[in-house]
Amino acid sequence: MQRIIKNGAVCEDNWHLLAKDATLDGLPNSDDLIVPYALWAEHAHALKARDGKLGVWLDSDEQAEDIADDLQHFAVIALNFPNFNDGRNYSNARLLRERFGYQGELRAIGDVLRDQLFFYQRCGFNSFVIRADRDTEDALASLNDFSEVYQSAVDQPQPLFRRR
Repeated sequence: MQRIIKNGAVCEDNWHLLAKDATLDGLPNSDDLIVPYALWAEHAHALKARDGKLGVWLDSDEQAEDIADDLQHFAVIALNFPNFNDGRNYSNARLLRERFGYQGELRAIGDVLRDQLFFYQRCGFNSFVIRADRDTEDALASLNDFSEVYQSAVDQPQPLFRRR
């Protein structure tokens, strides 16, 4: 099992992230799975009938609006960052939290680095799969790099001048 950061602590992850080209063939019935959006879009009825918990992951070119009507089916939504300079899923995270009211686990996956965790958290992420070549414990410390923020965001809806 891999170790992830979830709700401010390092823990073991019991979810299985399926590849983008995954199919229904041979899927275990009782494991907790995070399926790619394409598989969900094509086989939602079969995936909902499984015994295990269900999550979905969106690539950076997929939209939060596409799953907005199905949020109640997902215990986790993972948003993929294919490389560190592709920030499109920051917007999807904010939309999921603020516009669509998603309250479950919102996970950053892909090229997730220590320097970005604070900003992921500001957009609504509460779990992070750190890149395999990086130290998860070191990355956890980055969530406390800044003690105050000026702008409003998901984690602090009031800007600093309103909190004075």
